[in-house]
Amino acid sequence: MSLQIGPYKLKSRLLLAPMAGITDKPYRDICREFGAGLVYSEMISSDLSLINSKKTQARLIQPDEPIPRAVQLLGTDPYIMAEAAQYNVERGANIIDINMGCPAKKVCNKAAGSALMQDEKRVKEILTHVVNSVNVPITLKIRTGLKAKHRNAIKIARIAEDCGISSLVIHGRTRKQAFTGYAEFETIRQTKQQVTIPVIANGDIININDINFILDYTQADGIMLGRITRGQPWIFRLLNDQINEINSSESRLPIDKRCAIFKHIRTIYRHNNSGYGVAIARKHIGWYLSRLGEQNINLLKQHRKMIFSTNDANEQLQMLEKVLNHYLS
Repeated sequence: MSLQIGPYKLKSRLLLAPMAGITDKPYRDICREFGAGLVYSEMISSDLSLINSKKTQARLIQPDEPIPRAVQLLGTDPYIMAEAAQYNVERGANIIDINMGCPAKKVCNKAAGSALMQDEKRVKEILTHVVNSVNVPITLKIRTGLKAKHRNAIKIARIAEDCGISSLVIHGRTRKQAFTGYAEFETIRQTKQQVTIPVIANGDIININDINFILDYTQADGIMLGRITRGQPWIFRLLNDQINEINSSESRLPIDKRCAIFKHIRTIYRHNNSGYGVAIARKHIGWYLSRLGEQNINLLKQHRKMIFSTNDANEQLQMLEKVLNHYLS
């Protein structure tokens, strides 16, 4: 079974979630290389007065990225959101995603992100204006609702389908939960039964057993992976092989984690100026080491402290090589 969004038939049913401060171009590139069916930009403000800021410029998609190129927009004003969609399509976006799932206080305090789910009229206005403003697929990311006693994902999904939304991602938590507690998939199952557009499940997905259960239980069309990909972008290849039931004799060569890590870190340096690149690389190096060194926390802390102590790119790489020799010998 394949997943199609608008005219784009995706190579995998596993998608990379848009994550602020994480899914920059280097991260999108490496996850796409390991088999992510679709990758999204970091969340971008729809306020075009901020478009020339350093932060926003770094988050924009680049014209050399493979098609389809997907951008996620955040905002509350239907007209401003439509203008932002037009701007990003002119820059090469092939898919526009609308964020109605972010639970962060600084976002929700402005009535954006998942806070929009409490205003179904505003949801309809935003979706209608954005869909009518551009000739590319518009997708939507939501949560199950505001809180346990106010789950309205089904209503929002129906509105989305009526407005012409091409696919829907549902994170199995409420806004109140943020990223605490556990995701539930009953709401996603019920929503899938009520709409004909593709529904993609998100939340608490760690391994192939989770994916098989969620796809079977909810009948979702795809899975979106977020935090689980940090420090192991190769998880897309591993899970895709398992989904496609590729046995050991047919599987691809073992993943060279060392080469993948160095390729990613060097790409971060090239994408940013050297000083800023070192700072950005730290968090990714930290996630890589956490995956590799989870059996010895004290040693892991020593290695992280050593690598994080430098502001020089070459020195950071030398330290990283030394540490990886320990974990990947």
